[in-house]
Amino acid sequence: MIELDQQDKRILHVLQQDASLTSSEIAERVNMSQSPCWRRIKRLQDLGVIKRQVAILSPEAVGIDIVVFATVNLAAQSNQDLMSFEKSMSVEPLVVECYTMAGTWDYMLKIITKDIKSYEHFIRHTLTANPLVREIHSHIAVTEIKNSTALPID
Repeated sequence: MIELDQQDKRILHVLQQDASLTSSEIAERVNMSQSPCWRRIKRLQDLGVIKRQVAILSPEAVGIDIVVFATVNLAAQSNQDLMSFEKSMSVEPLVVECYTMAGTWDYMLKIITKDIKSYEHFIRHTLTANPLVREIHSHIAVTEIKNSTALPID
């Protein structure tokens, strides 16, 4: 774990709320001068604390209406099989998150798509077409209560 002081944490809190701010604007919000603030941000990037800065899109605005959490079990558990499945999911655009799981399921996928037909197509032509996949259970999200990319850094 990387050691963060209170000033680093304040900067990260501001950046997690709005990464489009200039270093001057961030410095003002955390009560620092611009140059030291910029150096801290650069250091946090170099250390890998800040992985990247992206635009977070409105799913509705771009036609994404369905969120599905799919649990998956594989037919085999060899390292090669696991790596093959993980590679196939990492390049699949509809899969926005993929996790290995402890417990009953091998993987949990978060899948986003424009409609249920698109999800069915993904299931039929990607997941069930994959010979490594033994079992899939789909859990369709009805209402989003909370969706945050901000990490708690106290």
